[in-house]
Amino acid sequence: MSRSQRQTLDDLLRHGPLDLGGDVAEQRAVFHDMMTSLPLPADVLTTAGELGGVPVVTVGTPADDPATVLLYLHGGAYAIGSAADAAGLAGDVARRAGARAVCVDYRLAPENPFPAAVDDALAVYRALLDGGVPSSAVAFVGESAGGGLAVATLVAARDAGLPQPSSAAVFSPWADLSVSGDSAVGKAAVDPALTAEGLRRRARDYLRDTDPATPHASPVFADLTGLAPLLIQVGSHEILLDDAVRLAARAAECDVHVELQVWPRVPHVFQAFAAMLDEADAALRAAAAFTRAHWAATDADDVSGEVSGEVLPGGKESVVRQ
Repeated sequence: MSRSQRQTLDDLLRHGPLDLGGDVAEQRAVFHDMMTSLPLPADVLTTAGELGGVPVVTVGTPADDPATVLLYLHGGAYAIGSAADAAGLAGDVARRAGARAVCVDYRLAPENPFPAAVDDALAVYRALLDGGVPSSAVAFVGESAGGGLAVATLVAARDAGLPQPSSAAVFSPWADLSVSGDSAVGKAAVDPALTAEGLRRRARDYLRDTDPATPHASPVFADLTGLAPLLIQVGSHEILLDDAVRLAARAAECDVHVELQVWPRVPHVFQAFAAMLDEADAALRAAAAFTRAHWAATDADDVSGEVSGEVLPGGKESVVRQ
């Protein structure tokens, strides 16, 4: 992997215009401009629609398997971003997984505080199931706040009596809205994109008076028993490193199949930079392989969930160090 690639990306993010803790309206515009500055590849198709009363954008390529679905949850600290803004990264995941991605345009804070995002994500998942898509053909994917939201939605689905999807892959998940992990301080100097102060401001917008330790808001504090197999990817140069590590430990404690991949010296949601960073492409391919493997396993009745109704045994945890 190239040191010069990592340095170029670090410089780009460190001197970029985005201030996650800044004025919401301004930063939404900045984020949109950043995410749409490059056109989508010609073979990536996007279609706006609605599922369960929630706006969605379906992203895919002509080679996608129509029988499989990625339920994709975008980042932006619950206050910034949109399904359309996420189309580029969702398309990168969809292409490698060979499935269409349904990006959820969940309601944003501060206009729509907790639990609006969880309610919207769960409504879309329920609509997919009600529309005839088996849970074994659905995989969750999320990045940053969307990564934490993906796991929170798994918990909410279990609590609502819905079957788990085949798997979930989350990139740099924001899973602790109290921002209490040691890396919030310990990794501050090397994180070019996020600040603990900015995250805390957005957490206040989203939570208002809700306790940050509420399980459907911060899944590091949830009982994760019975959740789908989980892949967690994180960079070592980000203040949310401990969110990923603690989430993996919590999943393992609850007997969930979990794989933790720590990619050294790369920043928050580095997967979004596959065009310029070798690690990003490798991580996306690993996430797609994980997703495909669990689709195949559910087809063969080898993974717990809707087929067997049992919790996957063991607590697998692996760390990738490139």
